[in-house]
Amino acid sequence: MPGLSGLDLQHLLLAKGIQTPVVFLTGHGDIAMSVQAMKAGAVDFLTKPVRDQTFLDAISVAVSTDIARRAAATVSRKTMALYETLTPREREVLRFVVSGAMNKQIAFDLGISEITVKLHRSNMMKKMNARSLTHLLSAWQSLPAEAR
Repeated sequence: MPGLSGLDLQHLLLAKGIQTPVVFLTGHGDIAMSVQAMKAGAVDFLTKPVRDQTFLDAISVAVSTDIARRAAATVSRKTMALYETLTPREREVLRFVVSGAMNKQIAFDLGISEITVKLHRSNMMKKMNARSLTHLLSAWQSLPAEAR
């Protein structure tokens, strides 16, 4: 590419927050360049000549990676929207629940009754569309770290 190397383009994309998977195909790559590309998140680093199937496999991995990343981002956005419907107290209870605390301990730590904890927990489960504690934990893990 005139004026811009593949590594430069990869760094530019990363700097702009563009997370498109990158497959390098070069006629004159070396180990240092390959290591640099892979450390920056390249899916693969291929040197010419390359077998058609090897190239297609690398593209397939890149597409699969991008589909998975987009799906995870969609789940995270939807879960964040649900999380934002929780009251501050429900969020506190959620943090305790996902850390494994029992209702009685949550009540003691928050200075409220166990019945109130159960009410907050029930409301939280409904608002988060969680059918079980396992589902709630999965939703919690899909939240961005700064929300937790």
